[in-house]
Amino acid sequence: MDDYAIVLNAGSSSLKFSVYRRSDATAWKVEVRGQIDGIGTSPRFSASDGAGVRLADDRMEKSVDGRGAFDALAAWLRSRYGGARVLGVGHRVVHGGAKYARPTIVTPEVLADLRALVPLAPLHQPYNLAAIDAVSERLPGVPQVACFDTSFHRGQPAVAEVVPLPRDLCHGGVQRYGFHGLSYEYIASVLPTVAPEIAHGRVIVAHLGSGASLCAMNDGKSVDSTLGFTALDGLCMGTRPGAIDPGVILYLFQVLGLSAKDVETILYKKSGLLGISGISNDMRDLLGSSEPGARLAVDYFVYQAAKQIGALAAVLGGLDGLVFTAGIGENSGEIRRRICKASAWLGLDLDEEANAKKGPRISGKQSRVSAWVIPTNEELIIARHTGVLLGLIEAVI
Repeated sequence: MDDYAIVLNAGSSSLKFSVYRRSDATAWKVEVRGQIDGIGTSPRFSASDGAGVRLADDRMEKSVDGRGAFDALAAWLRSRYGGARVLGVGHRVVHGGAKYARPTIVTPEVLADLRALVPLAPLHQPYNLAAIDAVSERLPGVPQVACFDTSFHRGQPAVAEVVPLPRDLCHGGVQRYGFHGLSYEYIASVLPTVAPEIAHGRVIVAHLGSGASLCAMNDGKSVDSTLGFTALDGLCMGTRPGAIDPGVILYLFQVLGLSAKDVETILYKKSGLLGISGISNDMRDLLGSSEPGARLAVDYFVYQAAKQIGALAAVLGGLDGLVFTAGIGENSGEIRRRICKASAWLGLDLDEEANAKKGPRISGKQSRVSAWVIPTNEELIIARHTGVLLGLIEAVI
């Protein structure tokens, strides 16, 4: 009988999954990958096999919520793999806090610790943990592994982690953590193959999507990033503001009299591209619009990205390569073009034709700083950690 491992990446509006199959002692292969996206608006179930052949592409009832999405996925997996042996389930968990610096097997104690971090990642953590709970109900004897978006950034210099508040306030774990670590870890792992000339150099990776951040790497290790204590810092995002004067938050409380819940909703769900444009949080909609608010939102997104690239280049003491990844980074040639143009002073010369073709290298041969487009694969990193931690294999491939 074949053995299986499952990877889940649960968010507020999507549930991504992968199934890995082992048919002999060591060889693991991707059996299926897919997602349910548009949860809460227009949910759609899609799945493909390891060769990319479409297995499902179905619209779902609009009433399907996160729980319903997991139920639908469980039913679909049972229909294909009923009776199969599942050796482990790996999960993306956004925040590991100060206690969890590396992937860990989920226990009741671990789960309690992770629930305490929900206020630091309210857009993500509840859904990550709900997926763990759902698996526990259906597969109570199967071990689960939590893989954290904060882990890759542990080991940064102290100066990059410190929050400049009174020490007694910081002892409880108030520090800069950084996020999107699973994505950055994947990019670091493939640079020696895809872009060997910069793999051990000074690289900035731009994870640009609905959530957006930059990571400065030296020799494949995180040195600094634009996200900090929570996933609100740094770059402008779909519905999150990025870096903002703390005095603005005081103004919302003290002058406008808003409640903590009101401010949380504004910061996580009503700001960023949506807040500036008043139209959409989707970059595709904004690029296709002639409305002044849409143009300003796009300009601000590019402005902040270029500004922070310059800051991280200073942290690195120079720059050898810039890598674009995630939804916007991988798919929007226009955003890549604008950011590269704004970063030309660093010695980056964009190749327009290569950029239109999505690279992987999108800079000219004579460019002092090379630019690249590399699709990320967070699920593969989760699978690898799950396999190693459960002792299933040396690494899931």
